Amino acid sequence: MISASHDELIAAAQAVVYPHRVGDRLFGNVGAALVTEGGNLYRGVCIDTGSGTGFCAEHAAIAAMVTAREYRIARIVAVWRGDDGTWYVLPPCGRCREFIRQVDWGNIDTEVVLGRARSAALRELLPAHEWPDPLD
Repeated sequence: MISASHDELIAAAQAVVYPHRVGDRLFGNVGAALVTEGGNLYRGVCIDTGSGTGFCAEHAAIAAMVTAREYRIARIVAVWRGDDGTWYVLPPCGRCREFIRQVDWGNIDTEVVLGRARSAALRELLPAHEWPDPLD
């Protein structure tokens, strides 16, 4: 899977999107897929809960990866389908960007898929990611 195209990785994320409403909360309306440096595919969905206890789809996919004792992400993507059926690739939020980096320092070079023909290294999306220099 590591040599999969952006479209194949996007399709893997789309395959897990099955929105489910619980009260005023929506689970599974964003899907994520990642490929590790070892070539393995992991997927996850978002869970929207009250009081900030939920998590993004990227977190779920990364948790599945870590459960399998892998830590280096080669590529990652998240998708969402609008009410009209149109699919969108979502860039990771700031919390997800930092989470990706903290799982393994090498993930600063993870390729983040931003569209069918567009991607960026995590380091480009996470400015000022180096540990700061001492003041004096």
